[in-house]
Amino acid sequence: MATFAQTPNPTPYGFFDSDPVFQWEADAAYTWVRRRLGDDVVTVEITKKQVWAALEESTLEYGRMVGQNQITSQMASLLGLAQAFSGSVINGQLSSSYSVTGLYPQASFDFVMRQADAYSAYAGLGGVYDTYLCYLDLTGSKQDYNLYTELYRGEGAQAGGSFLTTVPSASLNNKIRVYEVFHFEPLAAQNYLLNASNITNFLATEFNYESYVNTSVFYVLPVYEDVLRRGMLETAHRVRRSNYSYKIQGRNIRIFPCPAGPDSNYTPAGRLWMRVALNFDNYSSINPAEAPYGYGSDYVAQSAQIATPGQVPITTVPPSAINEVGRQWIRQYCLAICKEIVGRHRSKFDVVPIPGKELRLDGKELIQEAKEEKEKLVTGFLEFLGALTYDQVVEREAAKAEAMARIMKFMPMPLGKAILIG
Repeated sequence: MATFAQTPNPTPYGFFDSDPVFQWEADAAYTWVRRRLGDDVVTVEITKKQVWAALEESTLEYGRMVGQNQITSQMASLLGLAQAFSGSVINGQLSSSYSVTGLYPQASFDFVMRQADAYSAYAGLGGVYDTYLCYLDLTGSKQDYNLYTELYRGEGAQAGGSFLTTVPSASLNNKIRVYEVFHFEPLAAQNYLLNASNITNFLATEFNYESYVNTSVFYVLPVYEDVLRRGMLETAHRVRRSNYSYKIQGRNIRIFPCPAGPDSNYTPAGRLWMRVALNFDNYSSINPAEAPYGYGSDYVAQSAQIATPGQVPITTVPPSAINEVGRQWIRQYCLAICKEIVGRHRSKFDVVPIPGKELRLDGKELIQEAKEEKEKLVTGFLEFLGALTYDQVVEREAAKAEAMARIMKFMPMPLGKAILIG
């Protein structure tokens, strides 16, 4: 009798044909399945290759659910990684330069930070989109200025050029967003020294007395107090020293009050500086940082980064890497598949005439039993895996820690006394 290893092309896909563990399981599964289906008493209509195909399908189904659980637990850490996964079958194996199957990843906040980029970019406080320092040439008695034709670059090699002529043409259809208008000159750093004497420190610096002199007085205050005070000072300077206010409507910015000139020839009244950006297409932006956010040298969003569960490089789980709990589930699922196969064979001949009576076969009953068993196995295994996702594990550990803290409150102490802890 030919064994699994001696049979050419024993399984449809051949994922595990060379795995010694699978070879041993395949030979044992054929005997076990036939005996479970009553082969010692009644002939079981199933072949070796059908049993081996069922075993391969069961192993693949086990790997699918384990991989699904891994993706569910680790998706936040997997997003943005290189796919490196072609999905082609070579000698029974899925080709991939690397696989995350069964790996324990280092947690990352990259997903959270990328989601936060939209908020910081909208507020003009960060994000991945470039902003530009630009200016308007104000003229006397002119109140309205077109941001798309009268805005000029204020820095870099293209300073003085029209803003829209200095950005890539792909962005010309996008709306200009004004993040900040500078109504005052940059303040000297000394204006923001808070808890030291400006005069003494200035003199100390001039006379090489190092940074601070002995007469400097420092107060131990919370850092957030300095941050709040600096914000209040900046707001006060912005409001009290402001020369203009403004309103943006459509393509124009309107300056209040109207800049005044000495004559009617629109004498220049100075420059109004502002920080602007362009609203970019989220999938083909021209300006985001490249590597961390999935953009190549051509500034076009790449498709080689993981963005969906189907792009995660999960490969087959080799039988040698499956413990006994998983192997027993695979055996039970294989038996259910084989029972369905036998049931379909027998359902083709529901009634077999024999001398004096009719023999009714149990094909329909076997199919129904197989479906119920497969559903029960899959449901139970998914519930087991669902309880082991990382978030569920963390919740259980947190509950355990709280329970232990309550127990520790009543731990007996020396001399027969007990104290409350916490």
